[in-house]
Amino acid sequence: MPQQVCMGAMMSCTFGTAPSSLMVLPLNRVMTNNMPDANIMDNKPMVNILPFAMCNSLSNPMVAAATAAAFGVLTPMPCIPVTVAPWAPGASKTMIAKMPALDNSCKLNCTWGGVISFSQAGQVTVNVS
Repeated sequence: MPQQVCMGAMMSCTFGTAPSSLMVLPLNRVMTNNMPDANIMDNKPMVNILPFAMCNSLSNPMVAAATAAAFGVLTPMPCIPVTVAPWAPGASKTMIAKMPALDNSCKLNCTWGGVISFSQAGQVTVNVS
């Protein structure tokens, strides 16, 4: 069953070399475990989507140039996400700030060919005994 995504959710990119954490500004005023919840428009590079360390996509001009300079040996370069479309598909019944809520089954496409997905929704429950 999909889980609502909030700030701190862990993401990975198919062309990235390390995971990254989702950043959500508290503009929507909806919280889960004292963390701001996300909607499908929380897709802004370097605001919501932070780098995934290094990029391995030859569609990325920096990777293509470095690989050409290395005589065809794939040369990863720093990841700078380029995400222009919203997350898809979004929650079918839950709205946050008049937009579909973001759940952990949503995907986001990077212009360089990577697909960003969630490995952890950011929700943490602590049992206090």
